[in-house]
Amino acid sequence: MILNKKIAFTGAIMAFLAVLLGAFAAHGLKDLTTPETIQSFTTGVRYQMYHALALLFLSIISDNQKGVMRAYYFFVVGIILFSGSIYVLTAVSILEGSIGLFGVITPIGGLCLLIGWVLLGILLLRMSESKSK
Repeated sequence: MILNKKIAFTGAIMAFLAVLLGAFAAHGLKDLTTPETIQSFTTGVRYQMYHALALLFLSIISDNQKGVMRAYYFFVVGIILFSGSIYVLTAVSILEGSIGLFGVITPIGGLCLLIGWVLLGILLLRMSESKSK
């Protein structure tokens, strides 16, 4: 089995943070904000975990370094922009501050996640084509 240590480590850290933030959402946010805001926060946590698992999978199929690293960067940037902006929006709502640009960042992060999945799909297709030859 091939394992890209950088991708695996990033996936493990992202999964760890997702569990930590999920526990915080379940126990620490209920007295600080509305149920709608908590639901939004948990959406960020859920998507972070999904993509942490995608990174761990990506670390295992890392025989095509160039394509793998492209998908890796899109997933990482997507997690930071999508989930990170939701976390910041939650903090801003708790502190009763101004949202500013963070509302615009979330969909950009989502687009990065989608591109990461497309790149992963292309990698898997190329791998299956090369194995069938």
